[in-house]
Amino acid sequence: MDFQLPDYNLRLMLPEIFLFLWALVVITFDVVTKRKSESAAGYLSLLGLLITGGILSFTGYGRGFGTMFFSDPMALFFKVIFLGSAFMAIGSSFGITKQKIVNHRGEFFGLILFSTVGMMFLASSQELLSLYIGLELTTIPLFVLAGFFKDNKLSVEAAMKYFIIGAFSSALLIYGISFLYGLSGTTDILQMKINLAITHLTFKNIGVTLLLSIILVIAGIGFKLSLPPFHQWTPDVYEGSPTPIAAFLSVGSKAAGLVAFAKIFVNGLSAFYGPEMLPNDWGKLVATLAVLAMIIGNTVAIRQTNIKRMLAYSSIAQVGYIMIGMVAMNELGLSSVAFYAFAYMFANMGAFAVVAIFEDKTGLTQISSYAGLSKSSPLLAASMAVFLLSLAGIPPLAGFMAKYYVFAAAIKTAGSSASSSWLYWLVGVGMLTAVFSLYYYANVIKEMYFSKETSPYRVKFSAPALMVVCLGLIGVFLLGLYPEPIMRFASDISASFGFIPN
Repeated sequence: MDFQLPDYNLRLMLPEIFLFLWALVVITFDVVTKRKSESAAGYLSLLGLLITGGILSFTGYGRGFGTMFFSDPMALFFKVIFLGSAFMAIGSSFGITKQKIVNHRGEFFGLILFSTVGMMFLASSQELLSLYIGLELTTIPLFVLAGFFKDNKLSVEAAMKYFIIGAFSSALLIYGISFLYGLSGTTDILQMKINLAITHLTFKNIGVTLLLSIILVIAGIGFKLSLPPFHQWTPDVYEGSPTPIAAFLSVGSKAAGLVAFAKIFVNGLSAFYGPEMLPNDWGKLVATLAVLAMIIGNTVAIRQTNIKRMLAYSSIAQVGYIMIGMVAMNELGLSSVAFYAFAYMFANMGAFAVVAIFEDKTGLTQISSYAGLSKSSPLLAASMAVFLLSLAGIPPLAGFMAKYYVFAAAIKTAGSSASSSWLYWLVGVGMLTAVFSLYYYANVIKEMYFSKETSPYRVKFSAPALMVVCLGLIGVFLLGLYPEPIMRFASDISASFGFIPN
């Protein structure tokens, strides 16, 4: 019997290989220079991300390692999000690396790069085990980064909670994957879709095994996405983590979870979406979790006095909106999810960058400490107001277009058949809870602009921090006023998943 090696096609993996090696260079450089420079490792990391982005633009589409590694429109789109969120997180970190992280700057930046490599591998994975490995490579560096302030009790608590819950969710995910392998006889996602369909047609009802696997995989990925009831870790971890890492968690890690969900459910388990597949219908189950996310995230955020905890609950609500596009299951659905993730990156990373800048100057994270900030630091206050209004979905900012597209995708599916009319209720909950969100976003703006006090803090921007804030502002306005180019790019994702535009 002839044995043929798979086509490795390493050219497609050049961005991941380069960034992995560059992370080692950053760590080595910091050690060799005896950590004398406060910012060299950070600038070196930013340079590596820019070079990786340049390499990514030339790799093109294709597959490698047999059918394990796919470079397709979805992988390319989300790799841009991963690189962008890492770039903005590192740009926001120069303040803490000068003040609080003196002896381990290289390790700090290197771990962010390693986590980004994991996200990029996950985006190109077309096989369950390699997808799981990519998800773990994404998460394990974040366990360390969450507790990087080892002398701070909140940071240590955040790391321990994130590690324990993350390990538990990984166990649930791999257990669910093992059931899918047992039912389909393969870990290749495309072949799994075919085998499960054949098995279902043959035996009519696969039974509780598929239902159990669906629940386990949703639970495992739900922890990564902070979908209720798997969200309890989020506010404590965001509060205790270094602020740039909380930002990276809220965008990069969640985007990786969205990719994993889309590959397993929208692609691999697409045949088990509709209500006719009860009890194996994952559509209504995920929609229920999305409703919980929007209600819990937006209502609990109202009561928060710490801005990092408020943004944590905001991120839970935002995932609920994103999942509306995911369960729409049409050509606009995945495009809207990708666009939402892209727009969310600019608004949320920008908001966290402002929080990081203010915290570096004052050491405070209470919302009340922002009182009168518009008088002493008008640019910082104006930037924060723009980012919060975008998260609330106010036109003409990116957040408005993001919500419009996910709602439009769900309404389109709801109008296509009577069995999908329940999606109207999902959109209704989304619109109603979006109104609730205005309260807690506007509360921060009220403190900055309408407080009688004058803030005693005059905050100056460092060059990297100013770059991150400006990048966020440009993205928020540009995507809100001219979203068509990004939506055209995102529409290729739907086509690669087999959704044909009507």
